[in-house]
Amino acid sequence: MKFKAPLKSNSTKIMLLGSGELGKEVIIEAQRLGIETIAVDSYNNAPAQLVANKAYTINMKNKNEILDVIRKEKPTYILPEVEAINIQALFEAEKEGFHVIPNADAVNKTMNRKNIREYAAVELGVKTGGYEFVTTFNGLQKAAKNMDFPCVIKPVMSSSGHGQSIAKSEDDLEKSWEIAKEARGDASELIVEEFIKFDYEITMLTVRNEDQTVFCEPIGHIQQDGDYIFSWQPMNMSQVARKKAEQISKTITDGLGGRGIFGVEMFVKGDEVYFSEVSPRPHDTGMVTMITQSQSEFALHVRAVLGLPLDYIDYGCGASAAYKAKNDTFNPKVKIKKSAFTKNSYVRVFGKPQSHEGRRMAVALTFDKDSSEVALEKSKEIIKKFSDK
Repeated sequence: MKFKAPLKSNSTKIMLLGSGELGKEVIIEAQRLGIETIAVDSYNNAPAQLVANKAYTINMKNKNEILDVIRKEKPTYILPEVEAINIQALFEAEKEGFHVIPNADAVNKTMNRKNIREYAAVELGVKTGGYEFVTTFNGLQKAAKNMDFPCVIKPVMSSSGHGQSIAKSEDDLEKSWEIAKEARGDASELIVEEFIKFDYEITMLTVRNEDQTVFCEPIGHIQQDGDYIFSWQPMNMSQVARKKAEQISKTITDGLGGRGIFGVEMFVKGDEVYFSEVSPRPHDTGMVTMITQSQSEFALHVRAVLGLPLDYIDYGCGASAAYKAKNDTFNPKVKIKKSAFTKNSYVRVFGKPQSHEGRRMAVALTFDKDSSEVALEKSKEIIKKFSDK
């Protein structure tokens, strides 16, 4: 492969559609290889825009605005990084010869929980928990009774867990309905899921190109209000469960096709594994790979996009802890005690231009050569040293 300089007439170009903290790391990895980078988002000074060669702010749900910036820049690869995007623009871009990662059909299937759940369960025969789709409150009440309580309620399309809640009884349904309807994304239809009494949940980062499919060590994680707060790698699981998780991940990613990294989320109970969701891009729980692997999930994503070898070295065990804002402000700050900076830790502040309560603003990464549990406890201690007051 020929590696060229950016900002030239023949530059290799990567365009991000969505430019948050995960995209920021993708941009950094791409620039290390001399790739020209273009960061597009719906607000100014998004994290990836701060480090890209070029930045655009557009309405991400407007087909024409997306196509205008694609046609202007003529990127070699288009990387959709958010669910809230006009999918028809991606299909049109593909028709015009642009390379969408992994492909427009995969993005379409995964951005909508109805599409991917039915594709996985019905077409691919992957094991999932029970589920129903509803469009009315009355339908929600009926579906919840069918699933039994507790049950999980989500919009069919949202990002980072927005709009997700657990209804423990019929009394919770009205609040769950309100939470789902207030989520960003498409809340016109909801999915009601059986609550699987799982032992733990994992993300299986699965990276593929035309030559290889590679699995990172499984990542355990803890969620709060549908969004992760802690993750650790590797997750200690039985070889039987791990093999099933890899089989499910390969079935899903082979079905979706294309290049890139996929974050496949699953529930595990004993040796049984249930598919939950998949994102065709780096996963927030996978930020831990910045401290555990020679090639982070972001570096592997770029390698896969470019068709490069996907091998890497595991350094050891690690964990991540997300810091979420406590305040709403257009002048955010994250205060971090000096003692958070140790020889076995990294701190990443995302540089978002606005904070609101619950918005992820930074992450602490910790390393331990031998124990994920020790690394997790270290991350929990370090994140206590963060504040925004």
